[in-house]
Amino acid sequence: MENWRKSSYSGPDDGNNCVEISTSPTHVSIRDSKSPARATLTLPTPAFTTFLDALKRTPETR
Repeated sequence: MENWRKSSYSGPDDGNNCVEISTSPTHVSIRDSKSPARATLTLPTPAFTTFLDALKRTPETR
């Protein structure tokens, strides 16, 4: 996948400690910005949406 972009939560102080994502019409890939040549996690778009929804939930709602 191409067109990697850093997380919107990456600030100037921790810009090298974040994840990057790349999207296609059917999949989303995630990689560590510190080690872009290493492994990536690629999920179908609906699974990535479910993954994000789970991360956004507070511990009380899990």
